[in-house]
Amino acid sequence: MSVVMLFCAYMAFLYVPWDFLSKPVTQAQEVWFGILLSGWTAKATEPLHFLIYLTGALGFWRMRSWMHPWAALYALQVAVGMLVWNLVDERGGGLPVALVSAVPFLILSVLLWRARTGFSAQQPVEKNSAGTMRR
Repeated sequence: MSVVMLFCAYMAFLYVPWDFLSKPVTQAQEVWFGILLSGWTAKATEPLHFLIYLTGALGFWRMRSWMHPWAALYALQVAVGMLVWNLVDERGGGLPVALVSAVPFLILSVLLWRARTGFSAQQPVEKNSAGTMRR
């Protein structure tokens, strides 16, 4: 989960803002559910990717209970997107590549689904030796 959190943070704080601010509309591309969007449609939906990655980074950072089942479902959606992309896009690799590219995200989805107990609504508050509160 730490790797996924770092990936979400990288995407939210570095890549998506850079991509959004530096690429002209004519070069903008976003993929949703395996379907490529280009131009203004891509630019208009890019802030949604930012919000998804920002929410993921913060949710994993604090291990919030609402991350289950959403993290697992998002990873499953990425697996489906990999299948669709490789089957319908001209740059896709067909069924063999679709299956190979989807499997890691399917595994991640199962692992995140099974990690339900790792997500808690709130961690217990303790007092340290100095008498200050910490989580």
